[in-house]
Amino acid sequence: MLNKKNYKSGQKVYELNGNKLTYFFKNGKIKAEGLFENNLMDGEWRFYRETGQLWQIGNFSGGKKNGVFVRYDRNNNIEYQESFENDVVVKRK
Repeated sequence: MLNKKNYKSGQKVYELNGNKLTYFFKNGKIKAEGLFENNLMDGEWRFYRETGQLWQIGNFSGGKKNGVFVRYDRNNNIEYQESFENDVVVKRK
């Protein structure tokens, strides 16, 4: 997951500060950010569009989707919401 360190432009692909992992787009804006424990996504993660606008918030446990995932449309309205248990959808709104 952390193989590529920089884009051709020199922009960082990711930055790991303690247990917080941040991914970047080629333009330098944040692509995704969240906790990274034992080399796996954990806890709440936030995902953004290339414009910087919030796109999705979701929860992971040991690298697997676990809990609520909410996706927002380009007008910042909830597009849909799903609940996961061990990477499997259990409820969709």
